[in-house]
Amino acid sequence: MPTAVPAPSDRTPQDVLAHYRRAMLDLDADALAELYAPDAVHEFPFRFPGFPERYEGREAVRSGYKAAWGASPARPAEIEERALHASTDPEVLVVEQVVRGEIAGRGAFAVPGLLVLRVRDGLIVHVRDYMDGLAVSGPRNG
Repeated sequence: MPTAVPAPSDRTPQDVLAHYRRAMLDLDADALAELYAPDAVHEFPFRFPGFPERYEGREAVRSGYKAAWGASPARPAEIEERALHASTDPEVLVVEQVVRGEIAGRGAFAVPGLLVLRVRDGLIVHVRDYMDGLAVSGPRNG
């Protein structure tokens, strides 16, 4: 049974991060999108084929992730947190992590990444998502 998501006003940035990870592991674009403010921006500074430079707005996050996850044979199994850095700005978290999982018929993958999340009033307003998206294109150890 899914864990209830607290009302945005009751969520800390760390709560949002935990729900963000759960949505990623469940490949649940609706749950992910509901963590975003209506006018949020999600940027991908490291460009790779098949992904836009950014999503602008909650509905773009929803439709973009639905399409990406629906088209990908990659299935995440865990998110290993390497480090969580609190900022002097209480709205900002910097997270070093590795997403691990399987690609059907090809084996394991590990995608290292760095997230910079800005959470205001319990909703994500901005993300800079530095991930090695090409790591999913083939098996990788680690």
